[in-house]
This record gives sequence, C-alpha cells and structure tokens, in this order.
Amino acid sequence: MAVPKALTIAGSDSGGGAGIQADLKTFSAFRVFGMSVITAVTAQNSLGVQGVFNLPPEFVGRQIDSVLSDFGADAVKVGMLSTAAIIGEVAERLRAHGHDGKIVLDPVMIAKSGDPLLQPDARAALIKELLPLALVVTPNLHEAEALAGMPVVTESDMEEAARRILALGAKNVLVKGGHLRNAATDILWSGRDFTRFTAERLASSSTHGTGCTFASAIAASLARGYALRDAISEAKAYVTAAIREGFQAGRGVGALRHFVASW
Repeated sequence: MAVPKALTIAGSDSGGGAGIQADLKTFSAFRVFGMSVITAVTAQNSLGVQGVFNLPPEFVGRQIDSVLSDFGADAVKVGMLSTAAIIGEVAERLRAHGHDGKIVLDPVMIAKSGDPLLQPDARAALIKELLPLALVVTPNLHEAEALAGMPVVTESDMEEAARRILALGAKNVLVKGGHLRNAATDILWSGRDFTRFTAERLASSSTHGTGCTFASAIAASLARGYALRDAISEAKAYVTAAIREGFQAGRGVGALRHFVASW
C-alpha cells in the first residue's frame, strides 16, 4: 500500500501550535507520512515569540538532501525561512532534487503576536528564489501587502494584490482573508480566473498556527492527489473545523484541534 508523503520546511514552535509541529500534526490528520526540515528554533508560547535561533543554511540544505534523496516527497510545504541565505539554500536544494511541482509556499513574515519572523533583506530573496518554484503561495492580508506593495483591506484589494504577486513569478496566489471584517473569504488567482473559498467567521480565539495549518493541509491534499482547487477546499473545511473545536492550551492565543475527527 502506497502512503502519500509530504515534507515541511519550516521553523520549530516550542509551544506546539504552529510551525513544524502544526505541520506534522496536520499531515497525520490527513493520513500523510510527514517529514521535516527545521530552519529555525523558536522560544515561543501562546503569548508570543521570546527568541529565534536560525540554523546554519548549509545544515538546512543537508536536511533537505537527506530527506529527498531517500524518501522523496509527493508535496512540499515551505514556511518560516527567516534569512536570505536560508531561502537561497532551500531554493537551490529543491531545484537540485528536481522538486518544482507541488510546493506550497506560506510566506511567513510576521507572527500572530506581531513579532517579525522574516528579516527585511530576505523579502527580495523570497520573491526571486522561491516564488517561481511554488505551485501556490498563500499570503495573509499583511503578507500580501508586503509582497504586493499596497494596502490590502477589502476583497477588491485582495484581487489586485493577487494579480501583482502572480506577476512576481508565482503560478497561483491564494490571498487569505482571515483578517477581513465580515467574512473569512480566501481568493485564489490562477492568472486566468478568480475562485473564492468562503467559510463562516467564528467567534473563537483559538487561531494560533492557522496559516501554517492551512498551508500544510493544502500540501497534504496535494500529496493525496487532489487538484489545487479541491485541495484548498479540503484544507479550508479542515481549518474551519479545527478552529471551531479549538481550545485554550496556554494563557494567550488558543490552539487548534488538529485531530478534530478523533479527539
């Protein structure tokens, strides 16, 4: 029996709700074998990020070589990369292994607490090196603003930002509307048409790691053979349920219930 495999390349969240930890939980929830490449270690909890230690770029690359040379991957999720050097190394190793297919790029720039997670000089490297490799990039409103160079407040803004980000080299752009005032609507731009994915806005504070989890759920569904739009629909339904059934793990932002179907 063939088991789908997905790789996450991201930072570690010591609080367990985001980053590598959220990604691996999500892969398991989708019955996908999860593998990981850690780019940074954070001292982090539900209240915020107390510290970040970036791994040496060459060791990040060594992890990628180890995983892809043996296991391969049916899909890859890329999250927190922090520095231009790490971004360059990740892009180089993915290209070297011929993995430019089912890559989901979550351009992690700012934590939910407001702490910066991407160094300023790394933004250009992200655009140049990784956007062209990704099947889809999944910025939230703040990240879309940074990538598109414009305010993003309304759904019309989201569409224009998606157009601009696609013009930077992305194949598909999914602008996430979790911070919209009225509806949790995400907008996918393929370069040909827009597709909206809408869910009810939940009165819940259990949202830590939502972006990581959403991108990982898309990658897991791609690994299982879903087309992109179907993968996004599956991921949207999963994240909405995980938020609805979320819980208070610490004293700050609540946690998602990643194994919502089983506990």
